[in-house]
Amino acid sequence: MSDPKKTLTFYGLILVTVSAAALLSAFIYPGSAKLAAPSLGRAGSFAVLGGSTVTNTGATSITGDLGVSSPGLSVTGFPPGTQARGVQHVGDPAANQAQGDAQGAYAALAGMPCNTALTGQDLGGKALAPGVYCFTSSAQLTGQLVLDGRGNSKGVWVFQIASTLTSATNSSVVMRKSGRPGNVFWQVGSGATLGTGTAFIGNILAYSSITMNTAANLSGRALARQAVTMDGNNMRVP
Repeated sequence: MSDPKKTLTFYGLILVTVSAAALLSAFIYPGSAKLAAPSLGRAGSFAVLGGSTVTNTGATSITGDLGVSSPGLSVTGFPPGTQARGVQHVGDPAANQAQGDAQGAYAALAGMPCNTALTGQDLGGKALAPGVYCFTSSAQLTGQLVLDGRGNSKGVWVFQIASTLTSATNSSVVMRKSGRPGNVFWQVGSGATLGTGTAFIGNILAYSSITMNTAANLSGRALARQAVTMDGNNMRVP
């Protein structure tokens, strides 16, 4: 017969090992196992979408649809701005549907449970795995933020920001280890402002406005309920 004490010790070691592995997994991938990207619907084809005005200064280049939904009927600055692989929609059914779908995605993002609170912390200098990160007030990016997919190409990042999102001059968001820009979402409770020379990644869904300062570039989407303002930017749908 086997020794009962040795049997209990053996199974106890297995339990401890499994528990430790589970804790480690949860630490590396906070909330990512069940986190799914919300559908953007018709808004998915838009690189830039406003609800009142879309205004451009300088040689902005947009790859994707560009538009403004009703009641806004103003798109200015194209040319000198240019648009590739996309259509301009001004107060038409496509723009209105896109705005409604964007607002639906905004609500879905705002309703996700927060995994990690970052209120009062600068995003610069951080390396973040997929998950839901929340700010009860404003969010600031100074320097470089790394989004680390850890080899998971389906990883999703959600940033819930109660008020403003601001980046300093020449700040950047970069992806490593299989992360995808289309799976990054910035739910902004008021306005987003990308500083001069910023290189940004992800879908910005702002309750009010989005301002792109000179030479700020975006691999993602700028979707605002009100105004989008650009100045010599490169904007590309992932």
